[in-house]
Amino acid sequence: MAIPDYQTLMLPVLAAAAEGETRVPAAAEKIADKLGLSSAEREEMLPSGKQRLLHNRVHWAKFYMSKAGLIASPKRGLFVATEAGLALLKQNPAKIDVETLKGYAAFSEFYSQAGTTEEPDQHAAIAGAAISGATPEEQIDAASSLLASALKADLLARIIEQSPAFFERLIVELLVAMGYGGSHEDAARQLGKSGDGGIDGVIDEDRLGLDRIYVQAKRYAPGSGVGRPEIQGFVGSLVGLGATKGVFVTTSSFSKQAQEYARGLQQRVILIDGERLTELMIEFDVGVRRYRSVEVKRVDEDFFAD
Repeated sequence: MAIPDYQTLMLPVLAAAAEGETRVPAAAEKIADKLGLSSAEREEMLPSGKQRLLHNRVHWAKFYMSKAGLIASPKRGLFVATEAGLALLKQNPAKIDVETLKGYAAFSEFYSQAGTTEEPDQHAAIAGAAISGATPEEQIDAASSLLASALKADLLARIIEQSPAFFERLIVELLVAMGYGGSHEDAARQLGKSGDGGIDGVIDEDRLGLDRIYVQAKRYAPGSGVGRPEIQGFVGSLVGLGATKGVFVTTSSFSKQAQEYARGLQQRVILIDGERLTELMIEFDVGVRRYRSVEVKRVDEDFFAD
């Protein structure tokens, strides 16, 4: 089954806290047992890969209920149900959610104070986070993923609009940014100068030039995929040159047959399609610039430890 959202988890989290002092991992394991979650579901991570999804949702369920006075933290890392929390459980509620928490003065105060800051959009943001089924981290990850997808699509469209010479320069910029070629000048001398059929260029793998990587770059429009014959031609050129390493870059995609063929080769041939190309450009800041950074901080538990 899918992991319930954090509002759905409020009731089981409070029930776990009612059994005595507990920690998020222990409560999450107990809840997972009751829900019958599989091992894979228990280990599922947030898109950022920084935290288990279930633990994150248990944490936020606990956080919002603590603002309502239903849960207290008597010691570092521990939480337990308060008298108010136990009283709510005695009512056998069908569920506990943000609307339930609004019935508590402490939560209403917390909720309303969000709108008293100088940032006009902050209240809307906090209110949206509170009523959403996704935790704030999930919303950040989802928004980041959406922005990244849009950026990759824009980059690919821009690349296809440019000339073949621009595409070659782009490959130089990217390979140098990734640590190959030694310098832009050295890489530019190597890339695009081979003249061998099936080879667009050669670039040093390291700054000393101890090994070389042969490159083939194809600027194809979407839908014009690269098939096995093109990869075979590239590999034939590698064999003729006595080379063992090659990179085939395209703005399009590789057929399944091409990918399977490349995986079974004795030579080390890396296929970089349009999707992977734009991912690498973003990762190594090629053709993009930083627009906005969001820094998320948490309480340093060690600072407050006795």
